[in-house]
Amino acid sequence: MKFAVNVSTIFTEAPFLARFAKAKQHGFSLVECQFPYAAAPEAVAAELEEYGLSLVSINLPAGDWEKGERGLAILPGRHDDFRRALEEGVRYALTLGAPRLHCMAGVVPADLPRERAKEIYMRRLDEAAAALGVHGLTLTIEPINSFDMPGYFLTDIDEAAVIIRDLGRTNVKVQYDIYHMARLGRDVTATFAAYEPLIDHVQFADAPGRHEPGTGALPYREIFAFLQEHGYNGAIGLEYIPSGKSSESFVWYDEYRGMKGGGGR
Repeated sequence: MKFAVNVSTIFTEAPFLARFAKAKQHGFSLVECQFPYAAAPEAVAAELEEYGLSLVSINLPAGDWEKGERGLAILPGRHDDFRRALEEGVRYALTLGAPRLHCMAGVVPADLPRERAKEIYMRRLDEAAAALGVHGLTLTIEPINSFDMPGYFLTDIDEAAVIIRDLGRTNVKVQYDIYHMARLGRDVTATFAAYEPLIDHVQFADAPGRHEPGTGALPYREIFAFLQEHGYNGAIGLEYIPSGKSSESFVWYDEYRGMKGGGGR
């Protein structure tokens, strides 16, 4: 299996641009990032080139995070903000060579009917998919558990699948986060098998706790073996929060790699 370290959740002891060197020092050639927008794209690109790293995924800008926004795609009256976020995300993805962007839906305002939120969401996903398609980029959507993100619009992978099929855009796929699936009470392997054709990217953190593999209840070795047997050949994004120092959170990987007789990250 291939693994991509998430530099938004790991190596946070270091400034953002210094985390790419940390990833390389720990043997990774693949990274992912939630929001690279605090740094100029050219600066991030220089770090990727310096350390021979490939960036596998980023998020579109998700609004004002400090004020509780978790995406703009469902919010009425925010189309101009969404369009600017879309343009910014595409600019970063092209500069950084990221092949996919995750569009966060947003938290449903108390006075917004869910049906209206979905209508806006579908329209903006369609707009985003069209804009990304021009450049050969993939748009992903991700069910996120309501324990970690109360009020988030998209929590159900069954609904995500219906949305993708209704959109009919070939470049809209699921970002399958195993941690969120587990927290939502889903059988993570059976659900993957059911929706495999729609899944473009996989992420992992152990559950509960959202820490590195081996700190929770998920049988990560069996899960990784299942993904491999089912032909998943993309990277597994390590979007976990280290239980201690980031540098000490890869013991599981060294053991896993030893068991497998090698491996890539």
